[in-house]
Amino acid sequence: MTTKNFELTDKQKEAFGLLAQDQRYTLLYGGTRSAKTFTLLRAIIMRAMKAPGSRHLIARYRKNAVVSTVVNQTLPNVLRLCFPGMKVTPRKQEGIWTLPNGSELWFDGLDEADRVEKILGTEFATILFNEASQIPYSTYQTVRLRAAQVVAEERTGEPLSQRIYIDENPPSKIHWTYSLFFKKVDPDTKRKLQDAHEYACLQMNPADNQKNLSKQFMRDLETASARYRKRFFEGDFSDSDENALWNDEMIDRYRLIDEQPPDFQRIVVAVDPSGSRDDEAAQNDAIGIAVVALGVNGHAYLLEDLTKKCGPATWGKIVTSAFERHDADRVVAEENYGGAMVEYVIRTARPGTPYKPVNATRGKVVRAEPISALYEQGKVHHVGYFSELEEELCGFTTTGYQGERSPNRADALIWAITELFPGMTKPEKKERKTITSHHYNTGRDSWMAA
Repeated sequence: MTTKNFELTDKQKEAFGLLAQDQRYTLLYGGTRSAKTFTLLRAIIMRAMKAPGSRHLIARYRKNAVVSTVVNQTLPNVLRLCFPGMKVTPRKQEGIWTLPNGSELWFDGLDEADRVEKILGTEFATILFNEASQIPYSTYQTVRLRAAQVVAEERTGEPLSQRIYIDENPPSKIHWTYSLFFKKVDPDTKRKLQDAHEYACLQMNPADNQKNLSKQFMRDLETASARYRKRFFEGDFSDSDENALWNDEMIDRYRLIDEQPPDFQRIVVAVDPSGSRDDEAAQNDAIGIAVVALGVNGHAYLLEDLTKKCGPATWGKIVTSAFERHDADRVVAEENYGGAMVEYVIRTARPGTPYKPVNATRGKVVRAEPISALYEQGKVHHVGYFSELEEELCGFTTTGYQGERSPNRADALIWAITELFPGMTKPEKKERKTITSHHYNTGRDSWMAA
């Protein structure tokens, strides 16, 4: 039952061949927009139609994300292209969609205890962990045990096999999916899996789905930074460094893509200048410029990376324009390069701009470590994708910065978060009218959907 013009890609046909085999666990990994989730959701609906009354869970780390991406985008496309005319009854408040034979598709998040508790009280024939790079292994371990529903196939009367599906843009090799599906070892104990034959995987990349993608989108992927191209275009796991202060999983888990940030109580624009003049811009490091907000929930939100290789006449305008656009409270700038010159540039571009100088009295890694701890605690969120800045963050290790170039973008971000979390303990209180957040998805790489 498909539309006349719809045809599976060769890679999707390969994926369905893999899904038809006997393994319990299947991972589809690879670059963005490669139809991984589409393929698995189609397979789940086919399984659901085989067994009346069966239940199937599609879970992502955040409930809002699974609704905005899978429910609102992927599900309608799968139904329209692959099951035209099928009447599906939604109970949106409960996150349950009922198929004509009484089978149910459950869509939920795993980031709150009450949601996980609801899931743990139910058994499913299939569980899909969508964008597993964001999901902690402990959560996966708990939820996967609910793939235990015993239900019969209508045609044969035989039990429908219980299946666990996983999809993701591959993070680093320290992630639990790499341990399970490639090393075939338990992520916690490091012991070899006794049921290694139950794990199978397939790589799916944008090139495999390019007939459904625009040429401009493919060019954008091809010209992304090396780290992002490896993950979102080539679909490969990145090499891991056990000493790294940041990694993909840490950033991904708390990233906001289709969700609104909360209201803001403070917004700062941070600058990490290089000391260049306009006519020397090509020979100097870029000027790090980051806009970061402090939410009413006490969390920080990276809104924009405006870093640019330019001189004072240009970066002064960029900074003050961002200050006005975001209704910011203050500009903070590292003054080791030029001292009073930095304040002069900002006040010349916009007289009266609230300004605070900061000085690098400690090394980069020492300044970065407490910020990394805030990321681990889930207190910092990137609103969109910031490929070059995130690449710099992942270059920080406990033994020094390992990136190829000066981390100006990351330095600006670190200055901003340091300003918002004085003492790295409690957010600074500000007697100021709460700012209602706008729809921020300003990352220059926000085109990369998970």
